[in-house]
Amino acid sequence: MIPQIQKYSLNLGLFSVMILILSLLLGWENGTAPLAVSSSVFLAIGMGSINSLKSYQYTAWILVAISCGMIYPSAFLKWGDFDLRNKWLLLVVVQIVMFGMGTQMSIKDFYGVKTMGKGVLVGILCHFTIMPGVGYLLTKLFHFEPEIAAGIILIGSCSSGLASNVMVFIARANLPLSVTVTAVSTLLAPIMTPLMMQQLAGTYVEVSFLNMCVEIIKIVIVPIGAALLYDAYLNGSPRFRRQVNRLFLLAIIWLSIVLFGVWNLLTAMFSETTMLLLELTNFILGTIIVGVLYYHLVIWRPKIHSFMPMLSMMGIVYFTTVTTAASRENIMSIGILILIASIVHNTLGYTLGYWISRGLGFDKNSSRTIALEVGLQNGGMASGLAGSMGKLATVGLAAAIFSPWMNISGSLLANYWRRKDEVGYSK
Repeated sequence: MIPQIQKYSLNLGLFSVMILILSLLLGWENGTAPLAVSSSVFLAIGMGSINSLKSYQYTAWILVAISCGMIYPSAFLKWGDFDLRNKWLLLVVVQIVMFGMGTQMSIKDFYGVKTMGKGVLVGILCHFTIMPGVGYLLTKLFHFEPEIAAGIILIGSCSSGLASNVMVFIARANLPLSVTVTAVSTLLAPIMTPLMMQQLAGTYVEVSFLNMCVEIIKIVIVPIGAALLYDAYLNGSPRFRRQVNRLFLLAIIWLSIVLFGVWNLLTAMFSETTMLLLELTNFILGTIIVGVLYYHLVIWRPKIHSFMPMLSMMGIVYFTTVTTAASRENIMSIGILILIASIVHNTLGYTLGYWISRGLGFDKNSSRTIALEVGLQNGGMASGLAGSMGKLATVGLAAAIFSPWMNISGSLLANYWRRKDEVGYSK
């Protein structure tokens, strides 16, 4: 059934493109906007019917999100009186994205630190030096406005995302190394990202180390932690499960008390910093609740687990659409410059990551892995942080442009390396 729908969508997409071109040639302006959106949607669905294009389908949906946000910005900013850029909504969406990604990880992913220590260390050092440093130099070169410049440094200072694991898999490089570097960089993000931002972007925007650290924990560590707890609970001993169940019960009790008005009382009693840490504690307790409930949900409906990557993709599409809509005016004025900066940023990440690794004696596949880990950033994390700052249209602009380009370039590079090896083997 699905393959047939994909084929029909591909044909409809191609037909819509032909009508769109005809409309542009004849000056039928009224129909170009809906045709552009419908064409991109049909083609994104239809690409699944072509084996050679399946790996680009995610990128196609990102382009759909961009086209929707650019053509119909007002439709993706507010629904009635409800603001789609609401801080708490953005937090929940990015947590869902990170949780969905986290379900594809396991506790075992961290074991590679023992066996691949040198590779992990080089990958982490390259990631948190090359990308923030290049981002900072690009802001000086292009003379962007302060908040735009801060966004470029922010995307460079974020951890690598699971997209790098997908690209490494496509390239048939060192997947265990990729997964481990992603896992470790994610754990280090609450420290490294605020540190890089404070040092490199502190003159552009106000950066509170503690506040950003807490936000990253909420945005990234908490949802991924919930997913890892599910994995530990699933594979854990009966004793471990009993201990987690006790913590689950305590978390339920405490958060129920908080919901019934105790929070206002605590706010009047303690300082802002204390309340910030207490808020973080509540989120961590929520991690236990979500991890256990997800376990029971998967036991009840096993197919839900395989749907989680799709849910993550839907969340990223939402983020991209809203960010594009909010940033439309900035994109129209300086979008080309930011795209150029993103291409340079991304390319230097790949290039320096690869050749530094080769210079340190790593084999070809490990060097390719480190290159992809360095060049591919966690765009969802950057967008989430921009949203928490209330600066989605400015600080979040770089992430909105970098993310689709990153997926395009990563796919192209991974497929190039794979085909290159296949040709080499055939000879």
